[in-house]
Amino acid sequence: MRRRDFMLRTGATALGLSIFPLRRITAGATRTPKILYFTRSAGYEHSAVAPIDGGPSVSDRVLTEVGRREGVEVVCTKDGRVFDEPLDPYDVIAFYTCGDLCNPESKHQTPPMSPDGKKRLLDAVAAGKGFVGFHSAADSFHSQGPRNEVQTEVDPYIAMLGGEFVSHGPQQVATMQVTSPNFPGLEGVGDSFDLNEEWYALKNFAKDMHVILMQETEGMKGDCYQRPPFPSTWARKHGDGRVYYTALGHRHDVWENPMCQQIVMGGFAWVMRQADADVTPNLEKVAPKANQLSR
Repeated sequence: MRRRDFMLRTGATALGLSIFPLRRITAGATRTPKILYFTRSAGYEHSAVAPIDGGPSVSDRVLTEVGRREGVEVVCTKDGRVFDEPLDPYDVIAFYTCGDLCNPESKHQTPPMSPDGKKRLLDAVAAGKGFVGFHSAADSFHSQGPRNEVQTEVDPYIAMLGGEFVSHGPQQVATMQVTSPNFPGLEGVGDSFDLNEEWYALKNFAKDMHVILMQETEGMKGDCYQRPPFPSTWARKHGDGRVYYTALGHRHDVWENPMCQQIVMGGFAWVMRQADADVTPNLEKVAPKANQLSR
């Protein structure tokens, strides 16, 4: 059942979906869960992470507001030096980034990640830290080789994330097929939905990913979409850590959309281990030609 009006009528709270606990119990004490939201752009800076009149960006504001509603602290930063500091205080690290984040050049001349900071991030996730990637998180730390070809060896960050950006066409209304309807945040969404967004074409998919939403390419405008359907939102395990990525998040109205907030918050709930899900690898089952970049 497709519910085109779903996004206009309801949100996670209305459905009774409690994404976060108000407090987390740790060694007999209570504390507020904490998300580190990192939005440094060493390449193109998306408007969703651009400061507005010296204040927070749209995504900073929305994620902070939703977190406050659910009893979660969100720490927003573009300073790559945060990864040279202890990451233990954070339950989840979320990226809406772009480019080589170790590159000292950036849109706002923000301090870069150090190579050691990148390694510390990947080690933290492998040791059990949750990770969430939005949109151009897949356009960060690219693998070596032509952009329009699939690589057999990928950058360690891409290996952790599970997929890599190729390109995108014009913003348009397109269909998302729901391939994991029981995953947290997909309650009531139905088997597909249409949305106006800047849709990413992706490649280098991890074989062990669990596909949650799949990009339906039939009828889409743009050369990069003339290919079989491919994953757009997924979950996977990286060592002991949980990783969630969604290509959603370019447009401001997508961040304000209750359905999209519900889908994303379900991902946070899973990586924070506040919700469980069957994440059996299903790439070969639901998108066997995902890495085929043309028809």
